Amino acid sequence: MHLAYPAVLAALLFCTGLYGVLARRNAILVLMSVELMLNAVNLNLVAFDVWLSRAAEETLHSGQALTLFTIAIAAAEIGIGLAIVLAVYRTRGTSDIDRLRDTAEGHESDNPDTDDDTDAAGTGPGTEKAEAAA
Repeated sequence: MHLAYPAVLAALLFCTGLYGVLARRNAILVLMSVELMLNAVNLNLVAFDVWLSRAAEETLHSGQALTLFTIAIAAAEIGIGLAIVLAVYRTRGTSDIDRLRDTAEGHESDNPDTDDDTDAAGTGPGTEKAEAAA
């Protein structure tokens, strides 16, 4: 088999994953797209290892060893990524990346009763309003 076939397949997988990372709004779909990109890299590592082992007399299989390390790192990455997504979903109620970005920038207030003028000690220009309301 020629080297071009797995290389083209890996390029298509990588481009599909890149599109998923750039176009998707759901955090879980973004993680799945990153996994597609890592699988494309794994396919290239194994394909080039097989191609180079035919040319060399010694077969070290370093591409396959690197693929095993990449799979282990990808498994850890998806575990930690899903844990983070679940924690954010529990606190914010959404896994939509655009909404998470908006709440992080302060466009939506979690508590509309508090004034932005008061500091942590409760002193400042907004305390008179809070004391008058109580």
